[in-house]
Amino acid sequence: MASTAGYIIASSCHDVIDDEHWLTSSYILFAVPYFVYDIYAMFLCHCHKLQVKGHEGSGVGCLLLSYLRKEFLMVLHHVVMVTVCFPVSVFWRQGKGDFFQGCMLMAELSTPSVCLGKILIQYKKQHTLLHKVNGVVMLLTFFCFRILLFPYMYVRYAWHMGLRPHSVPLAIPLHYHLGAALLIAPQVYWFTLICRGAFRLFRRGAPKPREVKEERERNGHASGKGQSTMEPSSG
Repeated sequence: MASTAGYIIASSCHDVIDDEHWLTSSYILFAVPYFVYDIYAMFLCHCHKLQVKGHEGSGVGCLLLSYLRKEFLMVLHHVVMVTVCFPVSVFWRQGKGDFFQGCMLMAELSTPSVCLGKILIQYKKQHTLLHKVNGVVMLLTFFCFRILLFPYMYVRYAWHMGLRPHSVPLAIPLHYHLGAALLIAPQVYWFTLICRGAFRLFRRGAPKPREVKEERERNGHASGKGQSTMEPSSG
């Protein structure tokens, strides 16, 4: 939905600065509650994983601390989206730059393949052809729509203003570069994790039965009580 809205917005704005589309602010207002809900949903998932592993006796405070330690970057990303990106996108822009807002929404095009990868791991299908194909799709979409997206927006601004791309950094205020850096930094970090996971997957090929057993034990699929559990990989 976000990518579709982003494509409609970006393709409708021929002037990357002044053209407006009604869907820009409307979709942001619709999407912001999701980030609030997702923080809570991730916490519930974290609690469930600990319960499955036999740590159900932990207090709420301990659960919150362990949750923030494990998902700090993702929680921070969601909090920033609500407390910073939302007011900037709806109020501070004053109707300017809908094209760039549409481009940012298209970053979510990589999300379905990321989610499918986690689902396949939960069902212990991480060594299938489907998982490998999905991994390639995830690499390409993540790189194109979360990494290359930022240079592309700089180039489009340069075309609009009649500048050469390398002169854009000196033509716009410093806080724009700071905002872009804060947005792209976690994307680069996550992309390195994806690359490392893909490298390990394609390097080792089909695992031996002993390796499968050891991996299941590390991931919590086999507990001391003989119970079978499923936990997605954090990578």
